[in-house]
Amino acid sequence: MKKQAYISVFDKTGVVDFAKKLQKAGYEIVSTGGTFDLLKENNINATESTNITGFRELIDGKVKSLHPKIFAGILANQDERKTLDKEGIQPFDLVCVNLYPFEQYKGKDADIKTLIKNIDIGGVSLLRAGAKNYENVIVISDIKDYEIDIENIDLKTRENLAVKAFQKTSHYDFDISSELNERFEFDTQDAKHNMKDFEGFYLEKIQDLRYGENPHQAAALYNYDKKIEYEFLNGKEFSYNNILDTTAALNIASEFYDVNACIIIKHTNPCGVALGKTLLDAWQKALDCDPLSAFGGIVAFTGCVDFEIAKNLTAMFLEVVIAPDFTDEAIEELKKKKNLRVVKLNTPLNEYRNFTQKEVKFTPFGALLQEKDNKELDPETFKTVTKEKPTQEMIEDMVFAFKVAKHLKSNAIVIAKDLRTLGLCGGQTSRVGSVEIALMRVCDSAKGAILASDGFFPAVDNIEVAAQERIAGIIQPGGSIKDSDVIKLADKLGLVMVTTGIRHFRH
Repeated sequence: MKKQAYISVFDKTGVVDFAKKLQKAGYEIVSTGGTFDLLKENNINATESTNITGFRELIDGKVKSLHPKIFAGILANQDERKTLDKEGIQPFDLVCVNLYPFEQYKGKDADIKTLIKNIDIGGVSLLRAGAKNYENVIVISDIKDYEIDIENIDLKTRENLAVKAFQKTSHYDFDISSELNERFEFDTQDAKHNMKDFEGFYLEKIQDLRYGENPHQAAALYNYDKKIEYEFLNGKEFSYNNILDTTAALNIASEFYDVNACIIIKHTNPCGVALGKTLLDAWQKALDCDPLSAFGGIVAFTGCVDFEIAKNLTAMFLEVVIAPDFTDEAIEELKKKKNLRVVKLNTPLNEYRNFTQKEVKFTPFGALLQEKDNKELDPETFKTVTKEKPTQEMIEDMVFAFKVAKHLKSNAIVIAKDLRTLGLCGGQTSRVGSVEIALMRVCDSAKGAILASDGFFPAVDNIEVAAQERIAGIIQPGGSIKDSDVIKLADKLGLVMVTTGIRHFRH
């Protein structure tokens, strides 16, 4: 008995050559719809599936392959195949299918009818049937696998092809369920907490990385449907730590997407953040905050990097420079550092800010999922709780410092003045410890500066330390049982204090 192949593909790239290859290997071909027409146009002998099932395509082509004579031929094992002849059914030895392109329409402006139209039913069923019977059926779900030596295929290859087919259908179903979950969220969402009953993501490997945070840890980069657009202009590929650090830099940059800003990151922590009249001014102010820590750091800009800035960057060792744009002269200058990763961010920073709406962390207790901390700061809602009132310049520094504090580990303290950070500290186990370290880094420049805290003050010792270093104003969420004591001391010491009602813990 001749071998038989079933071919039904939406993406017809390479299918003609593959069909010729199958015919040369002794396969008879059964096909459907547009695939059958294409094969016929190219003088490839094929049997239309309707000639086997005895049914024409029904309901505008939605039902073509869903028939016992097709699926029995795919699913039968060797013993069962011996009985198929009595039913007038010839078994299939190969199934080649790719699916309707649902993924092209998800997350876009496609109407629901277009989405539903592009949900494949028969194709998914064919792939699953072929993969289930991998010992007897070769299942081709990827155009790349047209190159396989069909005449000399071993069991391991069959197993791999079956796994790939199940992965394809799993990813396909995941895309559909996720998209419809978004579209129909009113019915599946707990309105009280704004968290859906089902959340998931599908990881598809983009590339292996040299290693993870440390050389003994394996690591890879995966695509989970949402990925910013960027391009490498120079240097080596990202490392695991580069990706984390660059993400931290962009997260802060997106807070200041509409002004000239520079952010310098080391080990995911900012060591210098500044706004400037020009981008060069912002760079110089950010670097002045902590030039020692900036060595080997990651630098993000909110505007176009020019030659003058590039000269400053190449004068020191940096790992990554990322910006929305670079002049040609800047690129040439930066390329003098062959290992410096120069990255152009093509996704606008104002879009990046809202690119992901959820954050997930895996713990032994389960997966933690929360909304991203994207609440906008509105100075109109600030509450001045002291007798002394802030000047407009102080309010601007307060907003700037509080936005930066959001991106440090708790307990986060930011000392800022003239729209630049002077001292930063986070990740300490006591808030007063963070205050002391941040002020120590400021040295003698704290006079008239702003202190921002991501959480409320649990004791008055924080205010005492700040006042000793001549801090002029404090911005904090408020809400402590010690608020009255803290405010009373701030008044006594002549400080300005503003509360936001917004806490920015980051663990």
